[in-house]
Amino acid sequence: MTSTLKSLRALSDPTRLRIVALLEKEELSVNELQEITRLGQSRISTHLGLLADCALVRSRREGKRSFYRLNPHADAVAGEFIQLAIRGAKELPEHASDQINLKRILGRRNEQAQVYFNQVAGRFDRVYGPGRSWEAFGHLLLRILPPIVVADLGAGEGLLSELLARRCKKVIAVDNSEKIVAFGAAKAKKNGLKNLEFRLGDLQNPPVEPGSVDLVILSQALHHAADPAATLAAAYKLLKPHGSVMILDLLKHNFDKARELYGDQWLGFAESDLHRWLETAGFKKIEISVVAREEQPPHFQTILAGGEK
Repeated sequence: MTSTLKSLRALSDPTRLRIVALLEKEELSVNELQEITRLGQSRISTHLGLLADCALVRSRREGKRSFYRLNPHADAVAGEFIQLAIRGAKELPEHASDQINLKRILGRRNEQAQVYFNQVAGRFDRVYGPGRSWEAFGHLLLRILPPIVVADLGAGEGLLSELLARRCKKVIAVDNSEKIVAFGAAKAKKNGLKNLEFRLGDLQNPPVEPGSVDLVILSQALHHAADPAATLAAAYKLLKPHGSVMILDLLKHNFDKARELYGDQWLGFAESDLHRWLETAGFKKIEISVVAREEQPPHFQTILAGGEK
C-alpha cells in the first residue's frame, strides 16, 4: 500500500482526527489523551500506532510514559493530510469538549502540588500504619482552615456542614427538604453549633444574601439540580470578591439505575461541561480533576472542581 493510501486510511476514523487535532500544539502522553477523550488506553494506543505507521505522528519515551506529537519532519504530502485532519476534527461534535479538556490538562501539568497529592494518595492505604486514616487526616486539615463564611448548598443532613462549623466563622446549610432541614437544625442545636444555620431553599435560588460568603460548596449535590449551569451562576452571586466554589460530584457514568435508587437527575458530569458552566458563570482559575475511583461496580469516579470569583 502506498504512503498516500495509508495516510487516507489512517485519517478515515473520527477518533484519529480528534487525536491529530489535540497534538497540533502540544505533545501528549497516552494517559493524557485518554483523560481528554474518555477513551480506553488500548484504543488510544491502537489509533496512535496507525498514525505513527504512516509517519503522521512521532513518539518519545520519558521513564515509563510515551509522549506523542505531530511529525515535525513530515513531507509536503503528509503535511497536507495533517492540516486536512485538523480541519475535519473541528467539524466533529467532540471538538469543543476536547479543546476544553486539553486546556485543563495542560494547565494541570504545572501544578506540582496536585501531582504530589496524587502520589501521596496512591501510597496512603498501601501500607498499614497505626492511627493513620483519612478521617484523622481530614480533621488535621480542618484545623488549618481559616475562619471563613461557608454556604453548603444541597447539604442534606449536614455532615460536612457540622465538620466545617467546628472551625469556620459561620456555615449556612441549604437543602430543599423541610424534614431534613428540621433534623439538621435540631442536631446542630444539640451539638452546640451556634454558627451553623440550616435554611430551606433550592440550589438555583439559595436563600443566602449575595456577596456574603467566602466559599460555596456543592458536595454530591449538583447532579440533583434541575439546571446545573444556573446553579453555578447562583453560587457565583453569593460569593464575596475572590471567593471560591468547590464542587465534589460524579464523573459522567452510565449507571442509569442511579435515577431510581438515589433520585439523581444527572448521571454525573463531563469535565468539559463543568469547565464551560463555571467559565460562563464568571469563575476564574478553574481546576478540575478526578480525585477518587471506586473499585466495585459500577466504578463511580469522583471529580473535584473549583473556581474563584
